[in-house]
Amino acid sequence: MKKLSSFIFHRLWGWELIGSFPEITKCVVIVAPHTSWVDFIIGVLVRSIVGKEVHFIGKHSLFKPPFGWIFRSLGGTPIDRSKNSDTVASTVEIFKQKEVFRLALSPEGTRKKVEKWKTGFYYIARQAGVPVVMVALDFGKKQVKISQPVFPTINKEADFELYKEFFKGVVGKIPAYT
Repeated sequence: MKKLSSFIFHRLWGWELIGSFPEITKCVVIVAPHTSWVDFIIGVLVRSIVGKEVHFIGKHSLFKPPFGWIFRSLGGTPIDRSKNSDTVASTVEIFKQKEVFRLALSPEGTRKKVEKWKTGFYYIARQAGVPVVMVALDFGKKQVKISQPVFPTINKEADFELYKEFFKGVVGKIPAYT
């Protein structure tokens, strides 16, 4: 599967992979910008190329028959996202339960243009004691750029400046949403 993914990503689509995925078993992977469903396909290809399990969380209803097995096989973990649940605490609990858990999230929280990122990924990483790995999907340059792991500090503003700097100039599939 790795060879096929690499062929599609590099040869057919002409994309380049910058950096390498760190040799760690637990982290929060923030992937941005998230502007299109195509981002998921790029992510699946890159995951196959780097040979690492990367997971995602989704509302528990997605994991019911008949399609639940597909989402699980793609690395999905169900979570209760209702208003009465604490998604950060629930996700931190998943990190505690699993030996390998690399959670991919979109810091925007949507595919539309946002003025401000969500902060859940930051609090998940801090409370779980895991680093953040940044992955930029740059459709302008046809590059996927992977950072080294960075542990969040107690200075959220400084951390977010570092995160934003990594993604500076990156263009999403739908540039107007970047």
